Amino acid sequence: MHIHIECEDGEAKFWIEPIVALATYVKLKPHQLAEIQKIVERKKYEIIKEWEKYFGKR
Repeated sequence: MHIHIECEDGEAKFWIEPIVALATYVKLKPHQLAEIQKIVERKKYEIIKEWEKYFGKR
């Protein structure tokens, strides 16, 4: 399971499971990636819940 993050500075893809991990990124600086990863980690279970609601249970 993964999510795509887009912002005006660039974009990134993060794996959600088994652990939150950066997969790819474009144009984002290390401090931006670190901040995004913290947010994704904090919201991991909310993201999984919404992903399952949208795509169906795994």
